[in-house]
Amino acid sequence: MNVQKALDAVTRALPAAEHRPGQQQMAQAVADAIEAGRHLVVEAGTGTGKTIGYLVPSVLAGKTVVVATATKALQDQLAGKDLPFLQEHLDVPFEWAVLKGRSNYLCRQRIDELQAKAGHSKDTGQMEIEEFAATTRVEINRLVDWAKQTTTGDQADLTWAASDRAWQAVSIGSEECPGASRCPKGPVCFAEAARDRAAEANVIVVNMHLYGLHVGSGGVILPEHDVLVVDEAHQLEDIMSDTVGVEISSGRFTNLTAALKRILDDPAVVGPIAEAGVALRDALSSMVGQRIPVPFPPAVQDVLVDLRGRIQRAQDALRAIETDVDEAKQRKLRGQQLATRLQESIDLSLGELKGYVAFVGGGPDFPRLEIAPLDVGPTLATGVWQQRTAILTSATIPTSLGSRVGLPEGSFTQIDVGSPFDYEHHALLYCALHMPDPRSPQYAAAVHEELAALITAAGGRTLALFTSYKAMDAAAEAVRAKVAFPILTQRELPKNALVRAFSEDEHTCLFATSGFFQGVDIPGRTLSLVVIDRIPFPRPDDPLLSARRELLGAKAFSEIDIPRASMLLAQATGRLIRTATDRGVVAVMDPRLGKANYRWDIVKALPPMRRTRHRAEAEAFLREITG
Repeated sequence: MNVQKALDAVTRALPAAEHRPGQQQMAQAVADAIEAGRHLVVEAGTGTGKTIGYLVPSVLAGKTVVVATATKALQDQLAGKDLPFLQEHLDVPFEWAVLKGRSNYLCRQRIDELQAKAGHSKDTGQMEIEEFAATTRVEINRLVDWAKQTTTGDQADLTWAASDRAWQAVSIGSEECPGASRCPKGPVCFAEAARDRAAEANVIVVNMHLYGLHVGSGGVILPEHDVLVVDEAHQLEDIMSDTVGVEISSGRFTNLTAALKRILDDPAVVGPIAEAGVALRDALSSMVGQRIPVPFPPAVQDVLVDLRGRIQRAQDALRAIETDVDEAKQRKLRGQQLATRLQESIDLSLGELKGYVAFVGGGPDFPRLEIAPLDVGPTLATGVWQQRTAILTSATIPTSLGSRVGLPEGSFTQIDVGSPFDYEHHALLYCALHMPDPRSPQYAAAVHEELAALITAAGGRTLALFTSYKAMDAAAEAVRAKVAFPILTQRELPKNALVRAFSEDEHTCLFATSGFFQGVDIPGRTLSLVVIDRIPFPRPDDPLLSARRELLGAKAFSEIDIPRASMLLAQATGRLIRTATDRGVVAVMDPRLGKANYRWDIVKALPPMRRTRHRAEAEAFLREITG
């Protein structure tokens, strides 16, 4: 079936059907890439309709396709909206499935063990589990009842929100699961059923973290597939670094302790594991945010060796257990599985670490040892690029993406299909060139004055984005005294509640940090002004990036800092225009955007808005569109 005809048929069925040349260009490019077996990188601006743009040609190609997304919101959109819509309106039959990590599914074996341990009330049939708080026991009983009704066991299908504690009691992580062949509930396992559905599907939706684990495992987690689509590909390098690296944290020892308690009643074995988190914290807390030289300092090296010894004693105790009871066998297996995985992580951390960087993440109370690859390219080359055709797409694509993720030069096509929105007439980019240098003591006060003036002109309706909580707090305090409009900050409510409160009151302003640079969709007049305090360069002391900078030398600023800052600024700018009728102003308070010698590298990554350096022009436009 012709890709363009199929795309036309699908888009005509949309409630607000419209001609989107960028979507057509993208769909044809995806079709050509799959047919030729050539990788494709597509920048598809807001409003392009990129999900339909890659799904239609992927289905028509008759290949097995995995779509990896960076956010749950996009995964839910694909599963709840786009794929069911295509099944109804694309005249080609296909099957699709969503596959998640094991911890997202109920574990029938865990439920059986809870029931065997707790027994049931003769009157109610409910479990009485003393180790849990009363409210948690109620939730666990609800989950057990739900297990008898659900066909998926997927937490996302719950109609109510279970607490983390309750869900953890009836689920299991991949590091703990012994596998279907070693579990009596393997034949009726919800996670295995999801894998079976995925194995039969033409389109499989996963998150990027799960795909990273698949690559890191040598390709044993997901079904065989011909094509990989990476949506929100600007996050691929960071997510791959997280998933193919190693993390040793107190949480892993907490999980192991809980597993051991279910099978071992020996404080001399379990106690040292429970105390391991404190030992790890004491060794690492003074190094948070720092790289660790290799070989590790004696304080870190000695603790890791000691912790490995504690785990080995637990392994010996587990091996000594002999039982014919299935539930006990499973508890033993899970304890061994967790212990072995943690030992493997410690062994890797104590190795040569060539090509990796070690650093301490988290905070002083919960530090974690992280070991990440300096370059994810080789891992992706052997795990993805050499095995299947890849389509990488996002609304913003860093200029250095191909080289950063190891796509061989000459092996891929890169295109920009633009956006259907009329940025030239609907959006204005205001750069406050008269502002002091961001490092100047006078800078913060000047930002507050500019903010107050622009918010007044917009009548509220402002999303102000800051590169630090300190700057956000100071601005909120100062600007509240200068304007007559409500100001919410990121500290006051959870993200979804904040966005809802902001959307429901047209005159409210929302002050937030980098977590709101992306994934916030507020169309209409409610959001008419986006203010960004500084160009969002990555922290110079970020331990992983600083190691990568050293590796690149003089090229580091142009290959790491500029592309990351450009991408984040473009993401933040993208909060403004969400529909064809939206209008507004993006105001950047950082004068470097108009003065620095690298300014055009950043500006060209932004949507094609009209530009001004005069605040009066920005104020006039705001009054015109909100009046």
